[in-house]
Amino acid sequence: MKEEVKLRSERKYPCEKCPLARQDVFRKLKPKELDFISRFKRGELSVDKGATVLAEGTRNPHLYTVLMGWGFRYKLLPDGRRQIVNYVLPGDLVGLQGTLMDEIQHSVETLSPMTLCVFERGELLSLYREHPELAYDVTWIASREECMLDENLLSVGRRSALERLAYLIAFLASRARIVGMFNGAAATLPITQQHFADTLGLSLVHTNKTVRKLIDRKLVRWRDGGCEVLDIDRLAELSGWDPSDDSLRPFI
Repeated sequence: MKEEVKLRSERKYPCEKCPLARQDVFRKLKPKELDFISRFKRGELSVDKGATVLAEGTRNPHLYTVLMGWGFRYKLLPDGRRQIVNYVLPGDLVGLQGTLMDEIQHSVETLSPMTLCVFERGELLSLYREHPELAYDVTWIASREECMLDENLLSVGRRSALERLAYLIAFLASRARIVGMFNGAAATLPITQQHFADTLGLSLVHTNKTVRKLIDRKLVRWRDGGCEVLDIDRLAELSGWDPSDDSLRPFI
């Protein structure tokens, strides 16, 4: 792993005081569900920026829920070229794919320091047996991931470079805002232009030129810490994407 990864069994964030539960976007857990998840949880993982949480082709006995921080999923070609397939934010479930495929089919790297709840994958069946509503939640999370990948495929296949970048920035900023990642501060995505290029299938030079167009329109501002989003609504309009989604989200 590139940077330090620390698994701790003590719980800085016990389930009954979960910071995600304070966000209005997440559905409230029933007492029996909360008790089960508390027993299901094995500890917390503290990960530095630039660390690999999951590596493609490996086996991992754990599932993770992101409590804090930014990360991304990606795949590599044999010559090292990288395709970022999605980004992970608080509330996202990481590692579910390994339950069905045995080996992890993608890697996950952090964009910032990250804290994750750790669950034993082997106990997942007991969740399905004992708590069908939580099992539905896991299915919902997997379906939502599929919807996001559909939208990403639409971008790569049919949107122009400017529309692709506008969509990606609006989408990530909207997701982050909904889960309380900005907390009144400037809406800054900790993402480099290389990350944008590897997500959108563009060269770094083409990405830089496209970023400049958004800067000229006063939709974004580039800072040392990443991309500051100045107008999510106009970015969404430019890309032809409708960000409205008021439905409650489950999390484990």
